Amino acid sequence: MLQSKTKIIRRATSETDSLSQQIHPLLRRIYGARGISCDADLERDLTGLPAPSTISGTTEAARILHHAMRDSSRILIVGDFDADGATSCALAVLGLKAMGAAEVDYLVPNRFEYGYGLTPEIVDVALERSPDLLVTVDNGISSVAGVAAANSAGVPVLITDHHLPGRELPDAAVIVNPNLSAEEGIGQNLAGVGVLFYVLLALRSRLRKEQWFVQQGMDEPNLANYLDLVALGTVADVVPLDQINRILVYQGIRRIRAGHCRPGIKALLRIAGRNIESHIAADMGFAVGPRLNAAGRLEDISLGIETLITDDPEVAIQGAAELDALNRQRREIEDEMRQQAMTDLESLQLQDATELPFGLCIYNREWHQGVIGILASRIKEGYHRPVIAFAASEPGWIKGSARSISGVHIRDILDSIASRHPGLVSKFGGHAMAAGLTLREDRFADFTTAFDQEVRQQLAAEDIRGVVHSDGELLPEQMNLEVAELLRDGGPWGQHFPEPAFDGEFTLVNCRIVGEKHLKLVLSSKDEKLLLDAIAFNQAEKMPRSDQKKLIAAYRLEVNEFRGNRGPQMMIEYLEWL
Repeated sequence: MLQSKTKIIRRATSETDSLSQQIHPLLRRIYGARGISCDADLERDLTGLPAPSTISGTTEAARILHHAMRDSSRILIVGDFDADGATSCALAVLGLKAMGAAEVDYLVPNRFEYGYGLTPEIVDVALERSPDLLVTVDNGISSVAGVAAANSAGVPVLITDHHLPGRELPDAAVIVNPNLSAEEGIGQNLAGVGVLFYVLLALRSRLRKEQWFVQQGMDEPNLANYLDLVALGTVADVVPLDQINRILVYQGIRRIRAGHCRPGIKALLRIAGRNIESHIAADMGFAVGPRLNAAGRLEDISLGIETLITDDPEVAIQGAAELDALNRQRREIEDEMRQQAMTDLESLQLQDATELPFGLCIYNREWHQGVIGILASRIKEGYHRPVIAFAASEPGWIKGSARSISGVHIRDILDSIASRHPGLVSKFGGHAMAAGLTLREDRFADFTTAFDQEVRQQLAAEDIRGVVHSDGELLPEQMNLEVAELLRDGGPWGQHFPEPAFDGEFTLVNCRIVGEKHLKLVLSSKDEKLLLDAIAFNQAEKMPRSDQKKLIAAYRLEVNEFRGNRGPQMMIEYLEWL
């Protein structure tokens, strides 16, 4: 069995004395380790958001949308096939209609037929609906040819996107993308749904000044009512939770907990077994998001969009059930693909994971295009290195989905390969941590070598051992329900603002396998005065031998709710038997 070396547990050392003494000392320590230097950095009220005008392009986008609404133009939203794209699309349709747009519809490309973004082929499909304005959400920044095709047909394009721009920008009527600036600016961590939310804020501001709502005899909509969609798309797209995103997510979760959310989100939380009144950001990322994504990965994301848009609870429940079934199917496909990948890696007969390429490429003609992104993520987690998983597309071509680790900007890696090896990569795009690409099947070996060489320039052997980041050790008296609730409510936690994790040495009292994959443990604290419930998901292979009683564990302290009872539970992320 190919094994990775023991991971490094690295404890945070940064603290701050500048935070209010009213904040619990444990949270002050945790916030300090995440770069929080003053109370203002913890602001979670909507008043802490920057004005829409601070993001370039929003004012012009508002003008174009206003004129389209004034002229009763047909507005067609062109979306993306993941959770961010689905929430963006739903927000665009609901938000524009709430502000009085007469004709708004949406179109999402089938990823298996048309690929990603506003391609010329998608423009042809869009033109069948006779749109007067195309609005992209969560895509478009790389759609040079598609925008040109729309322009040739006399249909202007308004792009809203958050992906990194390439060397050439589309000739759109306006582009709203906080990442267009080479310098770090406001909103650069927004998800696609966050960018669109800012466009709607700018539009509402313009309509207010133009007396639009008075003229239409309608109430001005409260856009905060759509923050449930913004929170879901933001968390599901795993963008960094800077202060802007923390405010958006916190406010969205607050509304969901109060029951003020889309029926579809409520139905998805319930079918995933989550408590709506106490759900957290992680539930958006690990329960709701994957069910939405399953539709786009296996069939058509339109099912997810319709589930989010509907006002009918019964329709929402049915949609959630169908999405749940697709997610179970996706898991089965993923498990089979992962087993195939692990078998292929083990067949290399390496002594340990350090002999693998630093940048790892895997490919199987039988793999499902829609699931290779998850596969890449799983292999990355197991071997802590950038991974690209490929699947066959049209004859002679393969598509890859890349996932990276901290310190390796995966889109920049692909850009460098394309520059050093002209013609090797057909097209690519994405983020720092995730990207997609296309290349000829017969160039896979060449690309594999080039990818590993490029990654090796940025990583040392120590970097691929894997690091478990810890906020230190919790005292036995801190491992209780009160502290677990304190940590839960101290967020929202997420990418670049990670949920608090701790480490320590424990003694095993009991251990058993549950659900075939998970370890259910009872541990005692180092002083053996406290018994602790713990669970280690997907770590059944670490079932201890009869002589193994001591362990080091890195874990999160969470609130466990079961049959009306609430208590603290250790969620073990990494364990090592001593």
